[in-house]
Amino acid sequence: MLGCLRTSIILPSHLPQYRFVFTPSYAVWNRHSQRWKRGTVLIHENLHYRVKTCAASQFPTIAFGTGSTMKFSDVTDYVGQAIENGFSHIDTAQYYQTETYVGLAIKESGLPRSSLYITTKYSSTGTPQQAIRQSLNKIGLSYVDMYMVHVPRALPDLESGWQEFEKMKKDGLTRSIGVSNFTIEDLQQLLKTAVTKPAVNQIQFHPYNYASHKALLEYCSKQNIIVEAYGSLNSITQSPGGPVDAVVNAAARRIGATANQVIFSWVRSKGVAIVTTSRTKERLQEYLAVEDLPPLTSEEIAAIDEAGAKGPPSRLLVAKLTMQYRFERAPLLCILLVVAVMFSLILFFTF
Repeated sequence: MLGCLRTSIILPSHLPQYRFVFTPSYAVWNRHSQRWKRGTVLIHENLHYRVKTCAASQFPTIAFGTGSTMKFSDVTDYVGQAIENGFSHIDTAQYYQTETYVGLAIKESGLPRSSLYITTKYSSTGTPQQAIRQSLNKIGLSYVDMYMVHVPRALPDLESGWQEFEKMKKDGLTRSIGVSNFTIEDLQQLLKTAVTKPAVNQIQFHPYNYASHKALLEYCSKQNIIVEAYGSLNSITQSPGGPVDAVVNAAARRIGATANQVIFSWVRSKGVAIVTTSRTKERLQEYLAVEDLPPLTSEEIAAIDEAGAKGPPSRLLVAKLTMQYRFERAPLLCILLVVAVMFSLILFFTF
């Protein structure tokens, strides 16, 4: 049996409860290179993840996401490509409408269930119990590793809604429960009555919103909640030419990396896990290679922090999602609104 290989990596002083672990037993067999892809995971005491040689619970630090530009489409081939190139953590959601395709890709991979970490999210359609069973049926699994509340508004009553999540964990439908797009205020309200804390809070996180999110990161650290980032590359892909570009490119030249890799290295320096996506094999390999690069210096990290504070404000994706889920929670209201508009148009053209 393979031993659990460990290596020391310096983490921010405000995240003493996390440590990085390298272990081949967590890794995925890469059919193209005919070797094990070594994985990197964050150890967290509240997460349950079975690994053959390590008793500690583990959360993969990088996930392949099926939201963003991939939602509402057939992602079977892209998920399969991600798995073949070394991704073992696949992130989906009820709202993305990609769960069925994630399940097909898992089946086609031929990998044992224990080799993969699957996250999906409750997006307010049906009750949480109904939703997770529908998600499991679509993915073709008996449990998921992580089940999240996609946005706070998905649970109008956080107390009773979270109790349902705790019951699903107890019943074995999910190994861990978490949240997404939660602010400090949302977490404080949840933790007033929660028996089980959320293991993860998935948020949009990049250099341009680091200053506004720093307090949230510190709060999650104190509460022993892992922060997972999506949209980390927005600072250079959606706001090109901003203050961050120059310092990121300088760091990239020093370590022989791409700008994307530098951003991900910066995210990792904050003790934050990553959700990312791509349709190309080369880009996926680029993302996974981040763990093999020299670390950023403290000066480079500070320079990115400073440049990010000068940049454009974060895009308020949470507000956008909140509006989407408000309408999902009130389909009758949507129907009545459409009928009212149509009736008004009929009256207008008639008279």
